[in-house]
Amino acid sequence: MPNYKELRVGIAGLGAVGKTLAARLDEGIYGLKLAAIAVRDPAKAAETIGALRQPVPLVSIGELAEHSDIVIECAPAHLVGEIAEPVLRAGKTLIVLSCGALLDRMDLVALARQHGGQIIVPTGALLGLDAVTAAAEGKIRSVRMITRKPVRGLVGAPFLVDNNIRIEDVTAPIRIFSGNARDAAKGFPANLNVVVALALAGVGPDDTQLEIWADPALTRNTHTIEVDSDAASFSMSIQNIPTENPKTGRITAQSVLAALRKVRSPLRVGT
Repeated sequence: MPNYKELRVGIAGLGAVGKTLAARLDEGIYGLKLAAIAVRDPAKAAETIGALRQPVPLVSIGELAEHSDIVIECAPAHLVGEIAEPVLRAGKTLIVLSCGALLDRMDLVALARQHGGQIIVPTGALLGLDAVTAAAEGKIRSVRMITRKPVRGLVGAPFLVDNNIRIEDVTAPIRIFSGNARDAAKGFPANLNVVVALALAGVGPDDTQLEIWADPALTRNTHTIEVDSDAASFSMSIQNIPTENPKTGRITAQSVLAALRKVRSPLRVGT
């Protein structure tokens, strides 16, 4: 018989990504079991939970660590600390999708180190983070990213509201932000976790440069990355198909699934 312990997986949040992960884990992933779900509105989640083949307890955020070896954060950014702290204090693993929140909570990394836990930031809607992390073992001279999104995926972002920038009626592409990853994460918390992942993989949030464009002709979220280092210079571009939530691409959930499979897979491909 295989000598492994089945790992229990908990999910915090059942938005577009959380629903997909719950369904796929319920179908079965080698060595993993969906063990618990936490949501803010149990009534709203009842249909999703009721459709699962295996019964899964609905617990509070604070109880997820008791039921899980791995917890996946699929919640609004302001809840990251509340979700993370009990998981990391228990020495367990947290997969963070709202990684922009980590920039103001790097104490969570220290907490993980102190208790033997781990924070995993999946590749998400980007590509090539393996190459960026490899380049970071040497010297990276520059990292630049250009994000182009459909208008409806950017409407309501705090940066736009605070600066009285209206984009609902634009008829041509318009650049709405130019700056570093740290400022982008604050101004676009629901949109720019991708650039924070890039920054954490490479030269950090203050030296990772970003432009954001709102394009009324687009139907997909597009990210282009340019990296120059002493080991390689490379550029990459990806066009992501949005989920029912225009701020999130379908590939985000698939990236988490790929990360989960690596935990127990007898063959692991990629850094």
